[in-house]
Amino acid sequence: MNILITGGSGLIGQALIKRLQADRIIVLTRNPEKSANVLPNNIEVTSSLDEVDFNNLDVVVNLAGEAIVDKRWSSTQKNIICQSRWQITQNLVDKIHAATTPPHSFISGSAIGFYGRQGASAIDEAHQDIHDEFSHQVCQKWEAIAQQANSDKTRVCLIRTGIVLASNGGALSKMLPAFKFGLGGPIANGQQFMSWIHIDDMVAVLLAAIEQPALSGVINATAPTPVSNQGFSETLSTVLSRPCMFRVPAFVLRILLGESADLILYGQNVLPRKLLDNHFKFQYPSLQKALTQLLLKS
Repeated sequence: MNILITGGSGLIGQALIKRLQADRIIVLTRNPEKSANVLPNNIEVTSSLDEVDFNNLDVVVNLAGEAIVDKRWSSTQKNIICQSRWQITQNLVDKIHAATTPPHSFISGSAIGFYGRQGASAIDEAHQDIHDEFSHQVCQKWEAIAQQANSDKTRVCLIRTGIVLASNGGALSKMLPAFKFGLGGPIANGQQFMSWIHIDDMVAVLLAAIEQPALSGVINATAPTPVSNQGFSETLSTVLSRPCMFRVPAFVLRILLGESADLILYGQNVLPRKLLDNHFKFQYPSLQKALTQLLLKS
């Protein structure tokens, strides 16, 4: 199997590459030298799609995109977030269309931000009552571009990823310092839902999308047991044997993050219905098990 991956040097991309069984793996990156330093020696690295023959690819996995919450959402930053997803996806679609024998599968990233802010009611891939805000607008166009690759030759999967928990980066690494010092706690009223997934299960979802032709279209990549922010904070404190006494007021978060604070102050109770209906088995279905493995493993 020959696979092209964008975003291969990121948190999810690196974890996926470690698990892939492929004859050839090509990583498209803006910084080949930096990527080569963090990827295995057998990985081919390129900065140009023109160097890739799409007639000889079996699968394209599209994970590229500017981090959405690392910087305040100025107009410039919003444009960077959008174009870092939309442009590369359009370029990939164009290459797939131009191929005589295109890849049989196009696995393209998205996020549960597609749904916009939601209440506590559980939602799945069929949910249509979308809250129209920036996160939705980014994902809606991102998915629409990717879906253009769908044909009788190419299957498209749109992976709406939740909060990925890993020991070496991502959201958890940003939370840990405060909790380890006993200064952690819920944000605002703590009732907003957090739809999370362990990094190992995230990789397993991508592998399932690659390997199982029965999977197509929108797929929620979240654990089957979302929790409230209050519940997440209490579980994390318990696993670390630290108190959960402090609460971060909403106005403090808004001062620090501006509009992007909405991603943290509001949430979604997202269920992976399509995965469950296809008998996908989560290795870490509960938050306590996931956090214990990530933080207390030897």
